[in-house]
Amino acid sequence: MPVTELAAPPATAPDLAALIERQRAHFAAHRPLPYAARIDLLQRLLKMMEAGRVSLRAAIQADFHRADVEVDLTEYAVSLMEIRHALRHLRGWMKPRRVGTPLGMLGTRGEIRCEPRGVTLIIAPWNYPVQLAILPLISALAAGNTAVIKPSELTPNSARWLRENLGAAFRPEEVAVVEGGIEVSTELLRQPWGHIFFTGSPQVGKVVMRAAAEHLTPVTLELGGKSPTIVDATADIPRAAEVVAWGKCVNAGQICIAPDYVLVDRRVHDEFVTEIGRALDRFHGTTPEAKRASPDLPRIVNHRHTDRLLGLLDDARTHGATAATGGFAEASERFIAPTVLTGVSAEARVAREEIFGPLLPVFPFDELDEAIRFVQARENPLCLYLFSRNPSNIEEVLARTSSGGTVVNDVLLHYMNANLPFGGAGWSGLGRGHGEAGFRTFSNERSVLYRQWDGPVRRWLHPPYGEKVKRLVEVMSRWL
Repeated sequence: MPVTELAAPPATAPDLAALIERQRAHFAAHRPLPYAARIDLLQRLLKMMEAGRVSLRAAIQADFHRADVEVDLTEYAVSLMEIRHALRHLRGWMKPRRVGTPLGMLGTRGEIRCEPRGVTLIIAPWNYPVQLAILPLISALAAGNTAVIKPSELTPNSARWLRENLGAAFRPEEVAVVEGGIEVSTELLRQPWGHIFFTGSPQVGKVVMRAAAEHLTPVTLELGGKSPTIVDATADIPRAAEVVAWGKCVNAGQICIAPDYVLVDRRVHDEFVTEIGRALDRFHGTTPEAKRASPDLPRIVNHRHTDRLLGLLDDARTHGATAATGGFAEASERFIAPTVLTGVSAEARVAREEIFGPLLPVFPFDELDEAIRFVQARENPLCLYLFSRNPSNIEEVLARTSSGGTVVNDVLLHYMNANLPFGGAGWSGLGRGHGEAGFRTFSNERSVLYRQWDGPVRRWLHPPYGEKVKRLVEVMSRWL
């Protein structure tokens, strides 16, 4: 499917500098942005999303051949849920939070105020080009900031949708969309920002972090990594296989929280592999022709990534892997069938690199400790999925592994709960988004202490320091 050239002309350095200065002047003139003004911004965003549902489907379909239902679920509904959550809770988030007063600080009262960071930059990825621009934008607007959004150049139809719809809903000094390739991203990263929110790969995340260091700009990095799935012998195998098959097929596996590989107890390994094949047949048809014609299997974003994934598949086969199901492709259409790989060597690239596509290696283990050590030996994943009906096994995995998020007996769904902070751990990311966590990410949490009344103890701490002060400090050090 050819990609339509729909992007606006790339912005030049003077254009970008002028835009940022315009937003900076707007922010300074309206600071602090009151509650009613923030609600107005969020309501405009909500109306924009609701009005743009049909055209959003068309844009994503043009970029990915993604089914309307999947677009509604993963781009549209998630965004609406997040906006409505912010509208319901914003007043509470904005309230100063009282904190306790230690005994030694009698006569004072402390609170934390959330104040906006200013002009913010949101760099969105190509895999969910609208939702992953809108969700951080919700947090930025709720916190009282302005925002510049840089969408991916790999999804030009979605980028145009963002430019046209956000451009109609907001003035450029409030929200602006800047299109272009690496040269535009590089120029944007040279500018000073109140905050940078980046979603993408760990490799590019390093570039963003280095650029942010030049201005000591705070950053949030939502990255990725190899998210494992552990299936023990007590799990409901048919259900676990069906859920994992679904999670791996969403957007053809081009999702940072997709199950990247499966560690399954050897006693149920063959059953799991059989059941996941059956689930894929139920979802998309039993023949290669049926799967290729399935309206519910998206395409790979471009030919470069198609070639990359086919290279991973060829390398896995060279190292002895077998396609238990799938294993075929039509490169000219950017189509790769969901493929379950068994007998995968630890030396194969598919075992070492983030896959970001519809390939699923399955590794057997004999003891749960073996699976846990397999996960521990790799960088912290963005997500970990565990299928088990054994509470002690569940607790052991949670206690001995680290990940940005974990789902027990399901996949992906934690992302849709705005009450759960979303983000990575170490290699898989820095900082948190969604809901109140996103609001705080785009806010400076300012500590404020009020002196309410004075007393003799406070004055005793002034020089000259005599024996009375020394005894007071000794008491405070020992007992307070």
